[in-house]
Amino acid sequence: MDPIGASSTWRWFGYENSWVVLDGYPVQSVTGGGHWGGGMYINAYDMARFGYLTLRHGKWKDRQLLSTQWIDQALTPTKPEPIYGYMNWFLNTDGKRWPSAPATAFAHVGNGTNMVYVDPEHDLVAVVRWIDGEAIDGFLKKLLAAVDHG
Repeated sequence: MDPIGASSTWRWFGYENSWVVLDGYPVQSVTGGGHWGGGMYINAYDMARFGYLTLRHGKWKDRQLLSTQWIDQALTPTKPEPIYGYMNWFLNTDGKRWPSAPATAFAHVGNGTNMVYVDPEHDLVAVVRWIDGEAIDGFLKKLLAAVDHG
Protein backbone atom coordinates (compact mmCIF):
# COMPACT_ATOMS: atom_id res chain seq x y z
CA MET A 1 0.00 0.00 0.00
CA ASP A 2 2.96 2.35 0.53
CA PRO A 3 3.97 2.49 -3.18
CA ILE A 4 0.44 3.63 -4.16
CA GLY A 5 0.41 6.42 -1.58
CA ALA A 6 -2.25 4.88 0.66
CA SER A 7 -2.79 6.27 4.12
CA SER A 8 -1.47 4.60 7.22
CA THR A 9 -4.98 4.06 8.59
CA TRP A 10 -6.03 0.90 6.73
CA ARG A 11 -5.94 -2.30 8.73
CA TRP A 12 -6.45 -5.99 8.18
CA PHE A 13 -7.54 -8.18 11.07
CA GLY A 14 -7.75 -11.96 11.08
CA TYR A 15 -10.12 -13.94 13.23
CA GLU A 16 -8.71 -15.16 16.56
CA ASN A 17 -9.21 -18.79 15.51
CA SER A 18 -8.03 -18.43 11.91
CA TRP A 19 -4.33 -19.26 12.18
CA VAL A 20 -2.79 -21.61 9.61
CA VAL A 21 0.80 -22.58 8.87
CA LEU A 22 1.87 -21.44 5.41
CA ASP A 23 5.37 -22.30 4.23
CA GLY A 24 6.34 -22.88 7.85
CA TYR A 25 5.08 -19.51 9.08
CA PRO A 26 1.93 -18.83 11.13
CA VAL A 27 -0.49 -16.69 9.08
CA GLN A 28 -3.95 -15.46 9.98
CA SER A 29 -6.56 -16.23 7.35
CA VAL A 30 -9.92 -14.50 6.94
CA THR A 31 -12.60 -14.55 4.28
CA GLY A 32 -14.76 -11.60 3.36
CA GLY A 33 -14.65 -8.01 4.52
CA GLY A 34 -14.42 -6.29 7.88
CA HIS A 35 -17.21 -8.05 9.70
CA TRP A 36 -17.68 -10.47 12.56
CA GLY A 37 -14.31 -9.49 14.00
CA GLY A 38 -12.03 -9.88 10.99
CA GLY A 39 -11.21 -8.49 7.57
CA MET A 40 -10.03 -5.23 6.04
CA TYR A 41 -10.92 -1.81 7.37
CA ILE A 42 -10.09 0.80 4.74
CA ASN A 43 -11.19 4.32 3.82
CA ALA A 44 -12.59 5.40 0.45
CA TYR A 45 -9.38 7.24 -0.50
CA ASP A 46 -7.30 4.08 -0.12
CA MET A 47 -9.95 2.02 -1.90
CA ALA A 48 -9.76 4.40 -4.87
CA ARG A 49 -5.99 4.15 -4.99
CA PHE A 50 -6.23 0.35 -5.05
CA GLY A 51 -8.84 0.61 -7.82
CA TYR A 52 -6.52 2.86 -9.81
CA LEU A 53 -3.74 0.29 -9.44
CA THR A 54 -6.01 -2.39 -10.92
CA LEU A 55 -7.27 0.00 -13.62
CA ARG A 56 -3.63 0.49 -14.66
CA HIS A 57 -3.13 -3.28 -14.80
CA GLY A 58 -0.90 -3.39 -11.73
CA LYS A 59 1.27 -0.42 -12.66
CA TRP A 60 1.73 2.65 -10.45
CA LYS A 61 3.47 5.54 -12.16
CA ASP A 62 6.56 3.92 -13.73
CA ARG A 63 6.61 0.83 -11.48
CA GLN A 64 4.92 -2.51 -12.17
CA LEU A 65 3.74 -3.57 -8.67
CA LEU A 66 1.56 -6.51 -9.73
CA SER A 67 2.41 -8.61 -12.76
CA THR A 68 0.23 -8.11 -15.81
CA GLN A 69 -0.13 -11.90 -16.01
CA TRP A 70 -1.55 -11.99 -12.47
CA ILE A 71 -4.01 -9.19 -13.29
CA ASP A 72 -5.06 -11.04 -16.46
CA GLN A 73 -5.67 -14.18 -14.39
CA ALA A 74 -7.64 -12.20 -11.79
CA LEU A 75 -9.87 -10.93 -14.60
CA THR A 76 -10.46 -14.39 -16.09
CA PRO A 77 -13.96 -15.72 -15.42
CA THR A 78 -14.07 -18.89 -13.34
CA LYS A 79 -15.79 -21.98 -14.69
CA PRO A 80 -18.16 -22.49 -11.73
CA GLU A 81 -19.28 -18.84 -11.73
CA PRO A 82 -18.31 -16.71 -14.76
CA ILE A 83 -19.02 -13.42 -12.94
CA TYR A 84 -16.12 -14.15 -10.57
CA GLY A 85 -12.46 -13.68 -11.31
CA TYR A 86 -10.07 -14.05 -8.40
CA MET A 87 -11.43 -13.50 -4.91
CA ASN A 88 -12.97 -10.04 -4.75
CA TRP A 89 -12.77 -9.47 -8.53
CA PHE A 90 -16.37 -9.31 -9.72
CA LEU A 91 -16.70 -9.31 -13.50
CA ASN A 92 -19.25 -8.01 -15.98
CA THR A 93 -18.07 -10.05 -18.97
CA ASP A 94 -21.57 -11.19 -19.93
CA GLY A 95 -23.13 -7.77 -19.21
CA LYS A 96 -25.72 -9.31 -16.88
CA ARG A 97 -24.27 -8.11 -13.55
CA TRP A 98 -24.46 -4.42 -14.56
CA PRO A 99 -26.27 -4.01 -17.90
CA SER A 100 -25.48 -0.28 -17.98
CA ALA A 101 -21.71 -0.85 -17.74
CA PRO A 102 -19.27 -2.13 -20.36
CA ALA A 103 -18.37 -5.83 -20.36
CA THR A 104 -14.79 -4.84 -19.53
CA ALA A 105 -15.84 -3.25 -16.22
CA PHE A 106 -15.14 -5.03 -12.94
CA ALA A 107 -15.36 -4.26 -9.26
CA HIS A 108 -13.83 -5.13 -5.94
CA VAL A 109 -16.73 -5.57 -3.51
CA GLY A 110 -16.67 -5.98 0.25
CA ASN A 111 -19.11 -6.47 3.08
CA GLY A 112 -22.00 -4.01 3.11
CA THR A 113 -21.52 -3.54 -0.63
CA ASN A 114 -18.55 -1.26 -0.29
CA MET A 115 -17.46 -1.25 -3.92
CA VAL A 116 -14.51 -0.11 -6.00
CA TYR A 117 -15.87 0.11 -9.56
CA VAL A 118 -13.17 -0.09 -12.23
CA ASP A 119 -14.01 0.77 -15.83
CA PRO A 120 -11.08 0.57 -18.28
CA GLU A 121 -13.27 1.66 -21.21
CA HIS A 122 -14.03 4.98 -19.52
CA ASP A 123 -10.67 5.23 -17.69
CA LEU A 124 -12.70 5.47 -14.49
CA VAL A 125 -12.57 4.37 -10.86
CA ALA A 126 -15.47 5.05 -8.49
CA VAL A 127 -15.81 4.14 -4.83
CA VAL A 128 -19.30 3.58 -3.46
CA ARG A 129 -19.90 2.82 0.21
CA TRP A 130 -22.87 0.90 1.61
CA ILE A 131 -24.90 0.94 -1.61
CA ASP A 132 -27.89 -1.36 -1.90
CA GLY A 133 -26.91 -4.12 -4.33
CA GLU A 134 -30.12 -3.55 -6.30
CA ALA A 135 -29.18 0.11 -6.83
CA ILE A 136 -25.73 -0.47 -8.34
CA ASP A 137 -26.75 -0.64 -12.00
CA GLY A 138 -28.88 2.51 -11.66
CA PHE A 139 -25.95 4.32 -10.06
CA LEU A 140 -23.61 3.16 -12.83
CA LYS A 141 -26.09 4.26 -15.50
CA LYS A 142 -26.13 7.79 -14.03
CA LEU A 143 -22.36 7.83 -13.47
CA LEU A 144 -21.57 6.76 -17.03
CA ALA A 145 -24.13 9.19 -18.49
CA ALA A 146 -22.37 11.99 -16.60
CA VAL A 147 -18.95 10.84 -17.85
CA ASP A 148 -20.16 10.47 -21.43
CA HIS A 149 -21.71 13.96 -21.38
CA GLY A 150 -18.91 15.62 -19.41
